[in-house]
Amino acid sequence: THCTSLNHQLSCLRSSHKVAVISTLISQALVKEEILMGSTTPTRDFNFVSDTVEGFIRIAESEKSVGEEINIGSGCEISIGDLAEKIISLVGKRVKLVKDKKRARPKKSEVERLLADNSKARKLLDWSPRVSLDTGLRKTIEWIKGHPHFYKPDAYNI
Repeated sequence: THCTSLNHQLSCLRSSHKVAVISTLISQALVKEEILMGSTTPTRDFNFVSDTVEGFIRIAESEKSVGEEINIGSGCEISIGDLAEKIISLVGKRVKLVKDKKRARPKKSEVERLLADNSKARKLLDWSPRVSLDTGLRKTIEWIKGHPHFYKPDAYNI
């Protein structure tokens, strides 16, 4: 049995019916003058989909991974607020961040920190992420620009 821990995926192909933070922020930044935000302090570890696929392939092909829990993640964290600022910068528009209490998760359900320790993937699988957050965001922004019908800037799920 192969066990993995999958962190947030920075993916151009994110399903539009499951509203994800990156696609929501990008789609708002592209078409609106304000980005509505809940809590900006939680941190997340984002990984581009091609890096995750490569990690999973290496897990499947490696005898060393049998019975192991292996994190496939970037090992870098960023706050949701800093992520929004980075996206605004990469989109290249003047967009204002606006706190919206309706978008904040209830205190007891918010996960304040998600950060992968990918040292086991590096050691056992000789795997490490190749796509930086900035590069992944640029690719995702371009993809969303070319496929706006998949994204709803006003959609949000807590």
